[in-house]
Amino acid sequence: MPLIVLSGIPCAGKSTRARQLVDYFTQRLTEQATPRKVVVFSDESLGICKAAYDAANQEKRARGQLMSAVERAVNRDDIVIADGLNYIKGFRYQLYCVARENSTTYCVIHVATPAEVAAEWNSARSASYAPPMMDNLISRFEEPDGRNRWDSPLFTSVYTDATLPLDDIWNAVMLRKAPPPNLATAVKPVTETNYLYELDKITQDVINAVLKAQQENLCDTLTVPHTDIKFDLPARTVSLMELRRIRRQFISINRMHVLLGAERIAGQFTEYLRTAFY
Repeated sequence: MPLIVLSGIPCAGKSTRARQLVDYFTQRLTEQATPRKVVVFSDESLGICKAAYDAANQEKRARGQLMSAVERAVNRDDIVIADGLNYIKGFRYQLYCVARENSTTYCVIHVATPAEVAAEWNSARSASYAPPMMDNLISRFEEPDGRNRWDSPLFTSVYTDATLPLDDIWNAVMLRKAPPPNLATAVKPVTETNYLYELDKITQDVINAVLKAQQENLCDTLTVPHTDIKFDLPARTVSLMELRRIRRQFISINRMHVLLGAERIAGQFTEYLRTAFY
């Protein structure tokens, strides 16, 4: 059934909230005699040490471990809780896509704790984040925004709250109808032998158009190649390295999700760029 994503700075109290969710959902399922499991994935359960967040390549592998575990577990029966930092909006978007792909409900819980409180809790732990790493992760935290579909529905839990709004969360993920898969997430059999070539070429065309528009600096909006879609350029200059990274992420997500037709590929990639920049 649902995928529940916890998000917050390090040592914000996410695991405490995860335990509250497990206790509550287990009790409700027992009362209803419903044969469903509640599964929690965290750094601890996956064997990811805190030092993994001290280097970009190690952190990428850590996020990949969590993503793989969630992808394997999400189905229409069990309840999956992703108890991690989940502090990058692009990663939450990928988790959202997993839920959409499996036609299951989804929500985000922002565990809101001031940095100074989290630092105090961190120093009291035996296995703690090094202060420079803690400061770095806090500075990079991208707070969930309920106006974004990949952060919605959003529940915010302040660190002084005794518990979560558990009844509201239950209603949001257990009683709400799951949205149908969209073109970006519906897994279809590969019917175009040149699909991967088209995916690579079209996304590169879009990247080239963004770079050219930035270099020429003639307008703030460009018409995306292969579509009639208008794309507002970011106020800042986006580097080639960043554009390549975003493109690789999109291709990785969609290499088996066949978006038939150049216009659909370009349109979905443009939407993905918007989530990365705005």
